[in-house]
Amino acid sequence: MSEPSMPPETPSHKTVWERDTLERLAFATLAEQRASRRWRIFFRLAWLLFAIALVWTGVQRAGVGATNPSQAHTAVVAIKGEIADGADASADWVVTALRAAFEDEGSQAVVLLINSPGGSPVQAGIINDEIRRLKEKHKKPVYAVVEESCASAAYYIAVAADQIYVDKASIVGSIGVLMDGFGFTGLMDKLGVERRLMTAGENKGFLDPFSPQTKNQRAHAQTLLDHIHQQFIQVVREGRGQRLKETPEMFSGLFWSGQQAIELGLADGLGNLDYVAREVVKAEDIIDYTRHDNVAERLAKRFGAAIGEGAVHALQRQPAIR
Repeated sequence: MSEPSMPPETPSHKTVWERDTLERLAFATLAEQRASRRWRIFFRLAWLLFAIALVWTGVQRAGVGATNPSQAHTAVVAIKGEIADGADASADWVVTALRAAFEDEGSQAVVLLINSPGGSPVQAGIINDEIRRLKEKHKKPVYAVVEESCASAAYYIAVAADQIYVDKASIVGSIGVLMDGFGFTGLMDKLGVERRLMTAGENKGFLDPFSPQTKNQRAHAQTLLDHIHQQFIQVVREGRGQRLKETPEMFSGLFWSGQQAIELGLADGLGNLDYVAREVVKAEDIIDYTRHDNVAERLAKRFGAAIGEGAVHALQRQPAIR
């Protein structure tokens, strides 16, 4: 007769739960270590790419304006979009391109290819002054070719050219200055909101949209605008000279079609870039000197945003114990 045996001991529910919890903790820790290691590798590669981008950008900028003398050609500098600091049509970028175009011994003339609604009078003034300086220094003609529009600050730049060519349907003019904004004082009163603005100087906050504007402040702003407007008018008169057929509306901020602009002396004739290069400059080969973001500069601009976005995604992917 065999001896009685004890049944195998089964693990309790508590023991199973502890083991499962330890396993989950171990796997979670391992996953977190792997994610952390991948993230460190990513940061190192990102900083390496960023350093390479900075070096490449420096080399590219150092090479601007150092082109070798080339065969006879028409140099083109595009001025497109808003004319503003930090934009593609900023004075910094346009002037850099202009200097490169003028300094190339092969360029027979410089064409400003314009398609812009305007922008900053300060940026436009810098570009206008530099065009006139470079024309005098290098003794090369400058032509403006208007595509869809050449208005306001864009026309401020165009009048520095020796001749302006347009399409018959181009928009040209808008010789005026504006300062815009909003006033919310009435709405705030209805909502019962009190504006608490403290200044040192009674007119320091006169452009604040949440504060009322006095008659004296409005008059001061109008005087400022009128002064800048007169600067604009003077530049147009100097640039166009006797070709300008002034009318009472010419400097009112109105704009005209390309055909009308020719009749008013705001432009000289009809023609596109190819026509000007072939028939006016007599150099059909066209070289574009317009400065654009290269791959390195785009990478450098987006680097900070990419790092931030990557960090957020990485945090969202971190394992969690539930």
